[in-house]
Amino acid sequence: MMKAIVVALAVFPLMSVAAAKTRPKDVAAFVQQRDACDHFRGEEPYDRERRAFLEARMRKLCTGSDAKLRMLKRKYATHQSVMEKLNQYEPKIEGTSP
Repeated sequence: MMKAIVVALAVFPLMSVAAAKTRPKDVAAFVQQRDACDHFRGEEPYDRERRAFLEARMRKLCTGSDAKLRMLKRKYATHQSVMEKLNQYEPKIEGTSP
């Protein structure tokens, strides 16, 4: 049983890498940018300098994300694996506080 768990844990990351490589380029680019956006959205602005840094990163990485997600969902509506990934993202993040 333990051996099966170890094998599963070793194979799982490889499966997500393989899935990422098979995504359309526009979806892969969106996922990369949106993941970075979400990372900075989750960071703590513990002082004025950090807040300014985070706001700048979020402006660069998050602006246009809502519209891009809607567009990709329309474009790939019949592609189940793409939609599974896109549906993991919040549909409206712009104009809201993290």
